[in-house]
Amino acid sequence: MSMDPSLVELGFAEAEPAANQKGQLDEQGYTILPNVIDPVWLVQLRQAFDDIHEAEGADAGKEVTQVEGVRRLADLVNKGQVFDDVYVHPLLLTAVWHVLQRPFKLHSVNGHEPLQGYGQQDLHADWGGERGSYHVVNSMWMLDDMDADNGSTRIVPGSHKNPHKLAELIEDRLAPHPDEIRLTAPAGSVGVFNGSAWHSCTQNDSGASRRVLHCAFITREHKQQTDQREHLRPETDARLSPLARYVLDV
Repeated sequence: MSMDPSLVELGFAEAEPAANQKGQLDEQGYTILPNVIDPVWLVQLRQAFDDIHEAEGADAGKEVTQVEGVRRLADLVNKGQVFDDVYVHPLLLTAVWHVLQRPFKLHSVNGHEPLQGYGQQDLHADWGGERGSYHVVNSMWMLDDMDADNGSTRIVPGSHKNPHKLAELIEDRLAPHPDEIRLTAPAGSVGVFNGSAWHSCTQNDSGASRRVLHCAFITREHKQQTDQREHLRPETDARLSPLARYVLDV
């Protein structure tokens, strides 16, 4: 199916992923897009992450969820122009369309950094509804190197195609899964994965920085994690392009 006509009418041009990336999304449920964040933008995003967390203090992340031992941020669409190009990046939107194959919108843009000794999550899927159709795509914008010791995301390749829910198959979802792999990549990379795939953050053992932006999308018939119309600030509204308005559904 060709790209969402509404995106095309707004001037969106599909980017062409590497030859194997669409196949990885189809078969494995994830892929890594290298060198998406250029060095200057990377510095700016890191600084914004730290500045917002310091400014918000104990309230950081409260719009969505706060987690013990994790530096959380939420509603980043409204917290700086530096995030504007994240949720409209051509490679990312092309990958999202490839998975969902129907009109979608932004679900949320959040920040996540597990501190040393924290971060281990239950294995889960970002879509908790019926199996067999796809509704969510998530992406991890890696602001630091993600390695096996600093809380990298684990994912079970091919699990997006499993017709069963996790609770039907796995009793201890904190335990390692025999088929899981770690998504490791240098800073500046973006990991994209099908929201039906089983995955989770792991514990940060080394204490090395592991700042990530989670930029997720959901098909347009569903509610957003962060209701962009409700949260839209005047200063954000003033700078949005028609493409951004459509993606945000505002």
